[in-house]
Amino acid sequence: MRVMKWSMIALAVAAGTSQMAVASSQDESKGFVEDSKLNVKMRNLYFSRDFRNRENNPLGPTQSRAAEWGQGFTGTFESGFTQGSVGVGVDAIGMLGIKLDGGKGTSGTGLFPTGSDGRSEDDYSKGYGAVKLRVSDTVLKYGGQFTALPVFATDDSRLLPEAAEGFLLTSREIKGLELNAGHFTRLDAQAASYKDSIGGLDNNRIKRPGLTEANFFGGTYTITDGLSTSLYYSKVEDYWRKYYGNVNWAVPLSDKQGLTFDFNIYDTKSVGSANYKAYDGDKLDNRAFSLSAAYNLGAHTFTVVYQKVTGDGDYGYGVDGGGTVFLGNSVARSDFNAEGEKSWQARYDLNFAEFGVPGLSFMTRYVRGTGANVASPSDPLVSINNGKEWERDIDVKYVLQEGPAKDLSFRVRQATYRSSDGVYYGSNSIDELRLIVEYPLSIL
Repeated sequence: MRVMKWSMIALAVAAGTSQMAVASSQDESKGFVEDSKLNVKMRNLYFSRDFRNRENNPLGPTQSRAAEWGQGFTGTFESGFTQGSVGVGVDAIGMLGIKLDGGKGTSGTGLFPTGSDGRSEDDYSKGYGAVKLRVSDTVLKYGGQFTALPVFATDDSRLLPEAAEGFLLTSREIKGLELNAGHFTRLDAQAASYKDSIGGLDNNRIKRPGLTEANFFGGTYTITDGLSTSLYYSKVEDYWRKYYGNVNWAVPLSDKQGLTFDFNIYDTKSVGSANYKAYDGDKLDNRAFSLSAAYNLGAHTFTVVYQKVTGDGDYGYGVDGGGTVFLGNSVARSDFNAEGEKSWQARYDLNFAEFGVPGLSFMTRYVRGTGANVASPSDPLVSINNGKEWERDIDVKYVLQEGPAKDLSFRVRQATYRSSDGVYYGSNSIDELRLIVEYPLSIL
């Protein structure tokens, strides 16, 4: 990892001698108001999860199904930057979730906060503000924001997204090179309106504290049009430190054919009080990697993925963002990230634009994992050393291409999960359905 890190720095320095931008983003600023943007994303989501058997599921033995329906609104305002050598701006985020259907007996989907009576709240909201400074092509932002970095990524898989609070520095001074550094002290869960709500239960079902402090730095360098690499380091206080590396290589074969290879790797080790441990109580010390190969032929894309976890403990994430799992076999329901687990995926994508229906797409995949070391769902003191699990996903999406409702999308996501060993949080069987209607509205 150290050799790769220094090689990347050397490449960046060499590139900087000949690829400095002639005019920076700040030089081209039109002003605080003139460059402002206001967008609202409306998401209507029906979420159903059937555990099929009541004995082994996270909601308890008396509830075999969770199902809720809601309407979410996420508004984002991004001002432009004032003109001059140092540009100043502000951002704001406002979110509102409204329950349309769901009762006490079907709560627990993660769409809404759950009250002390076991019922989901009828609505919830949250808001954030941030200030930002820009010099040349470098931006420093402090406040509430969304992130999408491999070592700190907020999740957006429910009605409303997670949001984090802290500092994020993004620099693009050298063409092809993006550098990031961050310091975050708060992370708010998707289905919560109170502050620093990330935490939850660890592998031993013990309540964990939320995020205290997360620091990271790294970057991505585009070597050629088809080849890029990323390196990141992060440390989350009292949880873990991580190294992350990625290589992505796209090889065009003809106008309508191409290959894409993608390699991801995490190296994780417990630090501090190590609140998150392996299933057997040991500290985390593991490597998780995935390698995918995709072949595109016109409307068709065929993908295979191999993923493996070695060392002690699962690949851990969550307190550093629910999206911090840039692994090929992290799919709709399971991440196939248990200690010792090996998994394969076969995937097929179809783009109907080639058949005269632009905006319509179809995806299906099958993932199978073996060799997972987990605690028995019936007795946490008993270990399962060769746990098995599989998942099948189907995804159909249509996006309107023109007209007054342009970009309105309709999506159906279905997932079937099975495990004889309760690899995924003690669950043996899950059938999941999501019906999603989204409309991104640009106001400014």
